[in-house]
Amino acid sequence: MSTRRRAGLAAMAVATLALTAACGSSDNQSAGTPTADNVQPAGQGTSDYGSSGSASGTDGYGGQAGGDNGGKAPQAAPSAGTLALHQDSELGPVVTDSKGMTLYRFDKDTADPSKSNCSGSCATTWPVVPADGASAPAGIDKSKLGSVTRADGTKQLTIGGWPAYRYVKDTKPGDTKGQGVGGTWNALAADGKKAGAEKPGDVSVFNHPQLGSILVDGEGRTLYRFNKDSAWPMKFGCNDACLDTWKPAKPADRSKLNGIAPKLISTVTRPDGTRQLAVDCWPVYWFTGDKQPGDINGQGKMGLWFAVSKEGKKITTTP
Repeated sequence: MSTRRRAGLAAMAVATLALTAACGSSDNQSAGTPTADNVQPAGQGTSDYGSSGSASGTDGYGGQAGGDNGGKAPQAAPSAGTLALHQDSELGPVVTDSKGMTLYRFDKDTADPSKSNCSGSCATTWPVVPADGASAPAGIDKSKLGSVTRADGTKQLTIGGWPAYRYVKDTKPGDTKGQGVGGTWNALAADGKKAGAEKPGDVSVFNHPQLGSILVDGEGRTLYRFNKDSAWPMKFGCNDACLDTWKPAKPADRSKLNGIAPKLISTVTRPDGTRQLAVDCWPVYWFTGDKQPGDINGQGKMGLWFAVSKEGKKITTTP
């Protein structure tokens, strides 16, 4: 072998050794160890508790114990926008953001004074709801909305003093998968209390911030009575085209009432044979212009339509 060929082979060997040392021999890059180029995407490998790891290593928040998110603040969550109330079949009215995603409260937080005790991995599983841009719908008292400054300086929305969160496992409007997680998480009611204190009834009482205690049906819709009807003798003033806008409320089971005396509930039969709910002998209706619990868009319409109190009387207050 010529001297020139030996020199070339030696140079190639040195280059190969150098390349190996640079690309594959790091002490921190053994087989199976993540590197900057193969970090696991967020949401992958989640457990039944809503974050990575096994159920046995949870922190009581519904997330992974011991993690602190690498010392980094969780990614900023979107604004809640104009809040809404969604009627859940088991929990009754629950607070949601403008896109219908349920908002939650945490038992380990405090409301007076407002303080959040969910940070690090907890706040990854339960993203905080920013205070900026949040506003109240008709069914939530504006004075119940506030904010608390977190340790990282961000302002978190509070409802009735309780810091508000979303849940990463809720994937569509109306989901309440965070309800009861860890025995410490609950959907928020309009006043900041825990939703579901009472299961919704065929007729229930809703504490409205402007009208006080009003009656709602099983879907959470405000019930109205019409001045052109009468209780005795029975008379129906809403017929034909009127019924396109004002729908007769369905009869109620007296064993499924919340907050109203059963003696006030009865059923009347309309001229066309339809059976309709009556309160204190007055036929009651729901308004197609109301879209969510707490809406009172029918209140005072034409000076003839009025919400009904828990005593069965019409409420004449006009917002």
